[in-house]
Amino acid sequence: GAKPVFVGSEGETWNMDPALLEKAIIDRKEKTGKLPKAIVPVALYGMPYRIDEIMAIADKYGIPVVEDAAEGMGSRFDGQVLGTFGKYGVLSFNGNKMITTSGGGALICRNAEDANEVMWYATQARDAYPYYQHTAIGYNYRMSNVCAGIGRGQMTVLNDHIAHHKHVQSLYEELLKDVPGVHIHKQPADKRYDANFWLCAATLDADVKIQGQENAYKEVIKTAVGGAAGVIHAVDSATTDCQPNENVEALRVFMLGKKIECRPVWKPMHKQPVYEGAPVYTNGIEEELFKVGFCLPAGPYVTDDDVKYIVESIKEAIVR
Repeated sequence: GAKPVFVGSEGETWNMDPALLEKAIIDRKEKTGKLPKAIVPVALYGMPYRIDEIMAIADKYGIPVVEDAAEGMGSRFDGQVLGTFGKYGVLSFNGNKMITTSGGGALICRNAEDANEVMWYATQARDAYPYYQHTAIGYNYRMSNVCAGIGRGQMTVLNDHIAHHKHVQSLYEELLKDVPGVHIHKQPADKRYDANFWLCAATLDADVKIQGQENAYKEVIKTAVGGAAGVIHAVDSATTDCQPNENVEALRVFMLGKKIECRPVWKPMHKQPVYEGAPVYTNGIEEELFKVGFCLPAGPYVTDDDVKYIVESIKEAIVR
């Protein structure tokens, strides 16, 4: 029953813009007479959000923060792990995350009382009777013992995985620094930011010509793009009103021909048809990033030679 209110990005971390956040809070209070129930900053691609500014705004208006650190497991701000600043923190153990239990995730709570309340809802919200009686709607959101056991084992390799992702990021930064029109997304120079670089992201200037660009968006996609394969709905048109530039799509197709997955960045949530009409406060930065952004492989099995091959393939794709 929650009604989302979307807050745009700022251009340095690509995460929630604190200035737009406060604007949204003030405007929702004026329009509805109510403050938002929660603030949910997201660690996009593992990049820390401006949590100091966000927490200051949250404290000012008395709004709890639920950190979406699903992509930011192990990322830190000023030495503190993401997910431990707000009232709750959310982690993901999906198959493509920093560590995995095959699915599911974890909720970080600040005290036992909150944890017990959450687990009551997560285990069907049963009252203390010898039969099933419910004073609230409960769910069945428990992780199985098998998955939990896998997760405990995976925790032992988390730091190794983070170190690998940071190494891959530094290699991309070095190899792409002299490629005109291609810009690897870096964390702020502020030493408080310590990203895990779950995915390495980059942008492609609009004037860079890519092989096969003239054929971009000419055919409707037949299979799921990116991540685990799944069932997709067929569509009539190959284009939408908010999509990557033709050269970014052409680069994705070219790289796929080289057996490299080079997917678009996340589409802005307020441009998803399912959220049509939801309130949004934006300066348009996230829509501009979606036009030019793309992601590069960075997982545990990506070797130095793989990174070199990926960068050489990007160079080959560019028409000089």
